[in-house]
Amino acid sequence: MNADTRTPRAENSAYPPSYYAASANIARTALALEGTVEADICVVGGGYSGLSAAIHLAERGYDVALVEGARIGWGASGRNGGQIVNGLNAGLDTIGNRYGPATQAFVGGLLQEGAETIYGLIARYGIECDLKPGNIYAAYTAQHMRDLEAKQTLWRQHGMDDHALLDRDGIAAHVGTDVYLGGMIDHSGAHMHPLNLALGEARAFESLGGSIFEETPVTSVEKSVDRALVHCTNGTITARVAVICGNAYLGKVVPALTPRVMPVSTQMIATAPLAPEQAAALLPTDKCIEDTRYILDYYRLSADNRLLFGGGVVYGGSEPADIVRKIRPNMEKVFPALRGIDVEFAWSGNFALSFSRVPQMGRLEDNIYFAHGYSGHGVTGSHLFGRILAEAIDGDLSRFDQFANLRWIPFPGGRTFGAQYSTIGSWWYALRDATGL
Repeated sequence: MNADTRTPRAENSAYPPSYYAASANIARTALALEGTVEADICVVGGGYSGLSAAIHLAERGYDVALVEGARIGWGASGRNGGQIVNGLNAGLDTIGNRYGPATQAFVGGLLQEGAETIYGLIARYGIECDLKPGNIYAAYTAQHMRDLEAKQTLWRQHGMDDHALLDRDGIAAHVGTDVYLGGMIDHSGAHMHPLNLALGEARAFESLGGSIFEETPVTSVEKSVDRALVHCTNGTITARVAVICGNAYLGKVVPALTPRVMPVSTQMIATAPLAPEQAAALLPTDKCIEDTRYILDYYRLSADNRLLFGGGVVYGGSEPADIVRKIRPNMEKVFPALRGIDVEFAWSGNFALSFSRVPQMGRLEDNIYFAHGYSGHGVTGSHLFGRILAEAIDGDLSRFDQFANLRWIPFPGGRTFGAQYSTIGSWWYALRDATGL
């Protein structure tokens, strides 16, 4: 890369008022692009997909520049539930029915690789992000339990045998509530501080010689002869290859990608710190929890014993007027003992939903790659896809092509009416959850 053309910028892309932003353990000075830069690879997006791709490419010796319109981890990567959950949003059964047994077997072989990629990065680069083992799926109904039993059986067929079913007493040993009929624990899952993971990955990437330009919005990406041009508000990066990882916050910068995904918001709250005995009564084994409903709740304890509780969706990506009012009733239903407790943080963030619930990767040109659409399961999926993107750019297209060749399905009515369609569909699934169908 040529001479440093980054310029310090004021805090004009502040992180949302989340617990994660308030407890970030790395303070970065945002350096923005000014002028023209040349690199082997330009990665667009400073979330997990972009960071994973950038690190794996830098580890292979490439000169990589990463551009982020706001700050590292500003989007979903720094706002999510912090749960390291194996697999994709679409279940293996759905993938098999839709794409056939060969694709099911391929995806089945990748079930745990996203989580293993995260654990590897944390270990290699000494990333401090409050990593804690174990995640639990919680079931409300007998149908939910049958679904979990089927999932355990199917995943075992693909070599994943870290799940254990829990009856009512079994889940009560992990969660201090009587609302669940049972559940299933994944001993290979985990939870962590998502923004500190992203910040640690950014530091790791820079330690490998990579350059990061924050507060550098991208205005367009195009191919020019044998180069990829990434045009930004105050400069351009010229690279052999561009990788677009903007996901839910890419907007309409790359028109070809706009109809492929829909932004969907989800919300979180963080309580005041709980007394140790109160925290232990709620989550005695300190695992993270998500229930198995279509519109689910997810929660866990932070390092300082706050309950971090999330849920709800708004199709189209808008933010509710009162996040606490939206989320608190769900928390108090699960944990009545927390009724009226102080909520010190409340925030919203968008993930990118694909209509099939299968994430997408592909190429717009022979040297312009993309990945997006993790549909709410992006922590592990994004790290996996970043790794596969790096493999492809380095010459091994075998796994990339498997995903790139999957047929993607547009939202009925596009983004304008797709949100309404998805909302109506969610009502049906919520009714099924409520009635145990």
